[in-house]
Amino acid sequence: MRKYIQKEKTGLTVEVRNNDVSKALRILKKRMQNEGLFNEMRDRTFFQSRGEKRRLAKAAGKRRWLKKVEKKKELLNGP
Repeated sequence: MRKYIQKEKTGLTVEVRNNDVSKALRILKKRMQNEGLFNEMRDRTFFQSRGEKRRLAKAAGKRRWLKKVEKKKELLNGP
């Protein structure tokens, strides 16, 4: 008889408990979102030139900055 050696799991794994697959799927999606896999898949779907990547990165930075400014305004003005 062969002895089967259990390999250590790598990557994202989710344990299904009590045959609750929908809960496990929700947990997997949340982990994938936190790891940034959805954004990476979206980026790899189509080819982007260097200039387009630069423009998108600049726009994202501007959005982050505006969000930060709005948050500071809200804190200064009070509730």
